[in-house]
Amino acid sequence: MGEVAVMHSEPLQFECNDITVNMTEKEVYPPESNVDHLPGEESSQSTDHKNINYLQEKGFMEYGCQHYRRRCRIRAPCCNEIFDCRHCHNEAKNDINIDLKLRHDIPRHEVKQVICSLCGTEQEVQQNCINCGVCMGKYFCGTCKLFDDDISKQQYHCCGCGICRTGGSENFFHCYKCGCCYSTLLKNSHPCVEGAMHHDCPVCFEYLFESRNDVTVMPCGHTIHKSCLNEMREHFQYACPLCSKSVCDMSKVWEKFDLEIAATRMPEQYQNKMVWILCNDCGKTSHVQFHFVAQKCPNCKSYNTRQT
Repeated sequence: MGEVAVMHSEPLQFECNDITVNMTEKEVYPPESNVDHLPGEESSQSTDHKNINYLQEKGFMEYGCQHYRRRCRIRAPCCNEIFDCRHCHNEAKNDINIDLKLRHDIPRHEVKQVICSLCGTEQEVQQNCINCGVCMGKYFCGTCKLFDDDISKQQYHCCGCGICRTGGSENFFHCYKCGCCYSTLLKNSHPCVEGAMHHDCPVCFEYLFESRNDVTVMPCGHTIHKSCLNEMREHFQYACPLCSKSVCDMSKVWEKFDLEIAATRMPEQYQNKMVWILCNDCGKTSHVQFHFVAQKCPNCKSYNTRQT
């Protein structure tokens, strides 16, 4: 992100025990340097510094759209129209009122022209305006053509993903098998699934790889929007929509199933009925006694099973 770490040195302290040191006034206060300072040199440097800071802050967080706070707009290379950002373009060009044949997304990496929001100058993609000098985005990525004044998102460019992410590079790592960035907390524990993020959310069908909403990894390794997973739980859906494995620890629920089945007597004609089941959690096939409530997997004790 182009940040520079500045090291602050602490003042040195010396202790002199049982030593008497006699110093003259000139030794304590050395004479001023004889180097001549040009008139107005210091004030000129100070003015330049103030001007640079002014251009960096001019219009800060005052321009942009609902997606980004930035001081420029982009010209879409696909339709040659001007938009506040690529999301504004995609929402407008994929509207339900647009002819299906004309709907399209902007190729973000192909953006070549931006328009300064303060002076209106159209120019090639760069961080500072060539006309008024204003910084068009405190965070700037020349690869993704991304400008954003709100750096609290801790944006960073992931070379593995090929796009910019949020949350701080120190908090994420790129898994080359899954093809996406995960929290460092999952570095040694997440199950790898080939191209785990390169598909739509199984609930809302938004493409997860480029989604701006939080994405979470289920125990099976499949990915889903965090909000969609919470909505599933609100509707008592606890199985992955893709592979049907349990998305959380269900052991307490299975214990209640045990009690329910023990309290539910089967009719006589079904008491000796046997069926084949497939466990969605462990993948084992078993031959078990049939019950109206559910069939229990003898291998992992899960009731997340189905008849085969």
